[in-house]
Amino acid sequence: MPKTLIEPFRIKSVEPIRMTTRSERERLLAAANLNVFKLHAEDVLIDWLTDSGTGAMSSKQWAAIMEGDESYAGARSFYRLEAVLKELTGMRYFVPTHQGRAAEKVLFTAACKKGDIVPNNCHFDTTRANLEVLGVEALDMVIAEGTQPATIHPFKGNIDLGRVQMLLETKGDHVPFGMITVTNNTGGGQPVSMANIRAYAALLKRYHKPFIMDVCRFAENAMFIKLREPEFAQTSIRDIVKEMFSYADGATMSAKKDGMVNIGGFIVLRSDEWMDAVRNTLILTEGFPTYGGMAGRDLEAMAVGLEEALQEDYLRYRLRTAEYLGERLESAGIGFVKPTGGHAVYIDAKTVLPNMPVAHYPAWALCNALYLEGGIRGVEIGSVMFGKRLADGTETFHNMELVRLAFPRRMYTQSHFDYAAEVIAEVKEKANEIRGVRIVKQAPYLRHFSCDCEWV
Repeated sequence: MPKTLIEPFRIKSVEPIRMTTRSERERLLAAANLNVFKLHAEDVLIDWLTDSGTGAMSSKQWAAIMEGDESYAGARSFYRLEAVLKELTGMRYFVPTHQGRAAEKVLFTAACKKGDIVPNNCHFDTTRANLEVLGVEALDMVIAEGTQPATIHPFKGNIDLGRVQMLLETKGDHVPFGMITVTNNTGGGQPVSMANIRAYAALLKRYHKPFIMDVCRFAENAMFIKLREPEFAQTSIRDIVKEMFSYADGATMSAKKDGMVNIGGFIVLRSDEWMDAVRNTLILTEGFPTYGGMAGRDLEAMAVGLEEALQEDYLRYRLRTAEYLGERLESAGIGFVKPTGGHAVYIDAKTVLPNMPVAHYPAWALCNALYLEGGIRGVEIGSVMFGKRLADGTETFHNMELVRLAFPRRMYTQSHFDYAAEVIAEVKEKANEIRGVRIVKQAPYLRHFSCDCEWV
């Protein structure tokens, strides 16, 4: 077979991109208060802000939408999706939500109380915020390699089992459950090995703690297991996924990732321990348990999307896309989280801006520079997202300054990636012209979504 890995799909509908000039982008970024979240999407050439809900749906998904049952209670679309999830996850109980953060809010409200501690490899932004707003400590316990961008390790998303055991021994009464995120978004889209999932599940079981998985990118994680864990080299993706779920007591998902849809999420649970509280909170905040804030047509699209996410040709292409951009950045001397993840490439801003003080938010500054230079919108995963301004005015800072370039599913072609690689290399050449920022207005939680900045 040829070495070139082609897109395993054909394009059936297109959307035009509005080309902008450098001077236009300078004006637009200023109007957005130096926060790329506030840009109008039509003013972005390549939008890699997130892979969440931004991908292209298939012809089969669009066809399924026409089958949507919009009944308020007991819609057949709910039962179709429930059947898919029961077969895939082995979980008995399922409730839909309008997206992942809603699933987190509903489950955490049911299962957590103030003063609790939840261990995870790494909590992403909404997961952390939904715990912290309840007075729960979100504790990141990824292995040491997971915080070292240049270190090569096949499963940098693994959780540090020794640290978890120490937590359970010393503060186990405050741990309502253990979590793990597959793949580990905060740490570069890095996968978790099946061996680590097994061992973590066994550890939690020993201490009588439920095991909850955040499975936004479960299919990508399964593909990494197939490629990197010899035991699974000949195992189908579906069977790998089923084994992953078999170790868990429940899961939350933003289906806007590996559910291949533009909106939607869910909670699945093995037992009914939390289900009364889950349903009560769901009805209060999302909707009746058979629609959970979603339209029937979106339940149908998700049922199809969860199956399409398991296609090995698609997953090989998906992971190879990130590898390809990583190779282009490597040749330009730009540091990034290695090896590349499944859904994104994470640039290590400290390798591009080694002399910029962390107080000037180098990853945020690099995000702005990518937009100004080439109209590319990424997202900062650094001290704006995960730092805090304390009551005395001082700041806490994140241990990594990353710019995530997250790729919408089935949307961009190789020429878009080649263009992006050229822009990123050009930005590195002009690194001495990149300016840092200071935050002039921010919210108490998830400040990166809405903060206003100014140039230092």
